[in-house]
Amino acid sequence: MARGEARRDTGTWGLSQARQAGPLSGSHGLQCPEEAPSLSSSHCQAHTPGLGAQCLLPCGRAGPASLCVQRSGGCPPVIRHQCVREQQAWPFPQLPEHSSSRCRSLGHAHLLTSEKATSSWLWLFPTKTAVALLYDEESENAYDVRLKLTKEVLTIQKQDVICVGGSHQGRNHRTVTLRRQAVGGLGLSIKGGSEHNVPVVISKIFKDQAADQTGMLFVGDAVLQVNGINVENATHEEVVHLLRNAGDEVTITVEYLREAPAFLKLPLGSPGPSSDHSSGASSPLFDSGLHLNGNSSNTAPSSPSSPIAKDPRYEKRWLDTLSVPLSMARISRYKAGAEKLRWNAFEVLALDGVSSGILRFYTAQEGADWLRAVSANIRELTLRNMKMANKCCSPSNQVVHMGWVNEKLQGADSSQTFRPKFLALKGPSFYVFSAPPVSTFDWVRAERTYHLCEVLFKVHKFWLTEDCWLQANLYLGLQDFDFEDQRPYRFSVVAGHGKSHVFNVELGSELAVWEKSFQRATFMEVQRTGSRTYMCSWQGEVLCFTVDFALGFTCFESKTKNVLWRFKFSQLKGSSDDGKTRVKLLFQNLDTKQIETKELEFQDLTAVLHCIHSFIAAKVASVDPGFMDSQSLARKYMFSS
Repeated sequence: MARGEARRDTGTWGLSQARQAGPLSGSHGLQCPEEAPSLSSSHCQAHTPGLGAQCLLPCGRAGPASLCVQRSGGCPPVIRHQCVREQQAWPFPQLPEHSSSRCRSLGHAHLLTSEKATSSWLWLFPTKTAVALLYDEESENAYDVRLKLTKEVLTIQKQDVICVGGSHQGRNHRTVTLRRQAVGGLGLSIKGGSEHNVPVVISKIFKDQAADQTGMLFVGDAVLQVNGINVENATHEEVVHLLRNAGDEVTITVEYLREAPAFLKLPLGSPGPSSDHSSGASSPLFDSGLHLNGNSSNTAPSSPSSPIAKDPRYEKRWLDTLSVPLSMARISRYKAGAEKLRWNAFEVLALDGVSSGILRFYTAQEGADWLRAVSANIRELTLRNMKMANKCCSPSNQVVHMGWVNEKLQGADSSQTFRPKFLALKGPSFYVFSAPPVSTFDWVRAERTYHLCEVLFKVHKFWLTEDCWLQANLYLGLQDFDFEDQRPYRFSVVAGHGKSHVFNVELGSELAVWEKSFQRATFMEVQRTGSRTYMCSWQGEVLCFTVDFALGFTCFESKTKNVLWRFKFSQLKGSSDDGKTRVKLLFQNLDTKQIETKELEFQDLTAVLHCIHSFIAAKVASVDPGFMDSQSLARKYMFSS
């Protein structure tokens, strides 16, 4: 896929800041009118025919369309329309997430949603390739590799020279005899040397000259011997001197260097055109040209080097060296357990422990493109695993969402501050695993399990700038973070007795998915259970306190079941607590319009407050489904106008 085919529209990004609703702690001031009018904005009137339907947007061409959308009343873009005929002109993975793009050929607007666009492109056209760098943190060297991404596997390929015909010598070594030409010399240039801990390698081969005519030498070949003299540990100058004074006929033994350090800057393609580059002062970082005449005893033109029919024929090819299965895999952009972000790089770690190594890209755009593409495939495979797991679960115990995150370690003395965890929202519970559950028995082996109604999900505010384009680039991964907090996509889950977990994800879109999934799973559980009852006390009397989705709040005596008081959700006008066991609930009497204060004590006050929060949020969502989206902090980045 050619780079640069897609261009970004310079449309506006109004990245407004939103206030995150907090827990029921301190002074709350909650209101929930039960018959409140709808607060949602006008919704998109979308026409979504299947493949093969006619495009309804003014494309100017008839033909099949994937998804069509019409936008109304300032509603955020939801679906990208893409004519099938134009798909090759718009490589989805190269477009920024949640951007507004314009059709280059037709000039009309097309809208894009990242959740669908990147993944649907990859699953419709499942192979994606690119050249990247494989970085070795120990040696601090990087090597050129080729990436091949399919639906289920990320394959790492390295270049090698293989025999494709003739009689093979049976080893990776190749011995080639060059005849120095009067014009052009040996027809090659070299780089490297033992003084830089790399062998001398062929860095250029000039077309139609001696080295090229053999058909057995390639850019990237390490020179092992010259006329029988071993040069594996020779310096750059020593090899240059030996080759230039070797006479008219030079026999060299080479082996392709599969992991040539990137600082040698060897071209990956076929032999390039000849140049007038002169050796000058030899340096391992620059080419020493041996395409000029060396010291030769014979000034008459010699016959060119040419392969014999029985000689083996070689080709340079990309060969598979490592396959990383993407099912349940995770991505890391950070150094292991640390806060340090890797620039334009990430690592893919499979469930079986196989690692891609650190993959570094040449530009931030390319790195973000591949990060989203790999993430999209992992997400699709996770959804497939969820569907398979849900076939074995009851309707009330379905998996809503699951995936990898990084948990911040509390009070850790070591240098490791984050540790990978696998989270799952299933039925009534929120699970924290050290490894993904792969069988039904694994669900009982979770490190932590919490009831969804009794936890509070909270997105951390992560913007530190008013520059909307900088905010957009940070969200998409197109720009690195140069501020102190290099893990900006964080959320916390606060459970009973004040237990708290802080997690981070790699992409802003993942943060938005977790926020939405927690809301959905909690609302489903509230509607399934209908009510929750807690033991409490006041002035030495044992009471029961019930939060009911239909009735609101009820307090009754534990022994006699005699109801002491009952209020609707809409009558709750505020609350406060002492942060320990006692809470005050302020209700408005419908008859007198006066505020009545009810005080109660609970053993686990935090869990009760979170339960109240969950039921009220679910009640609001049932009255106005669009309200929670309007309060979403992470989704502000996804649907900004």
